[in-house]
Amino acid sequence: MPELPSFTPRPHRVFTAGFYPGPDFDYEVRILLGSAAFGCTDVGEVLAVIDTVANNDHDNWFHAWHDLGTRLHASADTAMAAGHRRTAAKQYLRAATYLSVAVNAASGLETADEMLLPTYRAHRASWDRFVDSTTHAVERIDIAYEDTDLPGYFFRPTDDGAARPTLIMVNGSDGAISSQWGFGAATALERGYNVLLFDGPGQQSMLFENGTAFRPDWEAVLTPVVDHLLQRPDVDRAALAVYAISQGGYWAAQALAHEHRIAAAILDPGVTDVAASWTSSIPSSLMKLFHAGKKSAFDRDMAIGMKFSSVTARTWAFRARPYRQNSYFDTLTEVYRYTLDAATAAQITTPLFLTEPDNEQFWPGQSKTLADRAGGTAEVSHFSAGDGANYHCQPMARQLTDERMFDWLGDTIARRRELDSSDLPR
Repeated sequence: MPELPSFTPRPHRVFTAGFYPGPDFDYEVRILLGSAAFGCTDVGEVLAVIDTVANNDHDNWFHAWHDLGTRLHASADTAMAAGHRRTAAKQYLRAATYLSVAVNAASGLETADEMLLPTYRAHRASWDRFVDSTTHAVERIDIAYEDTDLPGYFFRPTDDGAARPTLIMVNGSDGAISSQWGFGAATALERGYNVLLFDGPGQQSMLFENGTAFRPDWEAVLTPVVDHLLQRPDVDRAALAVYAISQGGYWAAQALAHEHRIAAAILDPGVTDVAASWTSSIPSSLMKLFHAGKKSAFDRDMAIGMKFSSVTARTWAFRARPYRQNSYFDTLTEVYRYTLDAATAAQITTPLFLTEPDNEQFWPGQSKTLADRAGGTAEVSHFSAGDGANYHCQPMARQLTDERMFDWLGDTIARRRELDSSDLPR
């Protein structure tokens, strides 16, 4: 083979320059494009939509995704009526994805109170139609939780009834249940795992339909989920695993300090201090008022600041909704309860796999902090911008993320089985 000529790279900064100058729209587009590998989106559909919406045009952002999702749902209905079930399932899944973007966008509209619930219901209708039309084995379940039930979906690789490793998926603060399909669920099924998707308190259906708030003590949530799964004959009791995304990295870690029936857990990323993602954008002068307990002054000055930035006001309203508090001060006070201290983290004995991407926007360095504090083994996996795997939860490198985390998970469960068998009498 002839020697290749040398060359000097000439950068073409599409990936680093981004799709929008504003971080919110840009990050959302990265998530959508990264989900295409799992059928949750189609690249052309995404690029065609963003070609029509200017930066910070929140009204048209909402309408563009709402209209695309609505059209796809109608197309899927037509395909289903014609007997094209596989086509219908694919279109329902994409419709659910695009409508989930509209749900988040609706939170920032002036008409949010009018648009949020019907948009959420349209999104969930598309997801449920995907569940009804997919060729995957799936059943709807209700998980007993305090005085109500948590709605869930239990997917299986096949209908053979065999006891299999089972992945419990813990969503983040604002993720749609459909988003988890491209963030681990599809790959887990492909690799032979059962998969449980569900809404916890303050998440999706539990928030929009039932008005429940987040809670920091997630052992009260995860333990009933484990209890439910261990009653099923198609669940391998020795191979329960957890995958938690975004703020789920706090909830799962908090729960694992108390719930020790999990064989392995993946936190994407690990989170020890949820409030850090809030306070990093609040001026120090305002934080001094907060820490001094000056509620009236803090609320007054926050309200003034919000008048100067509609983007900030939208972001706050969207993020604060699931905490169900009535003031800026009370919301931030509640958020500060979502802290995993060193003593609690030391009670975690479950093996952990923790992601640590370049340019983590919300909780930089916290995976390493959790790894240092955990009482069991913890592996921190660095994801680089050079591999296209930067930003929170590696939105454009989900195949790489799945490859690493499921290889680790398979090895960890195999070691757990070896240890269990070595304890048997000989």
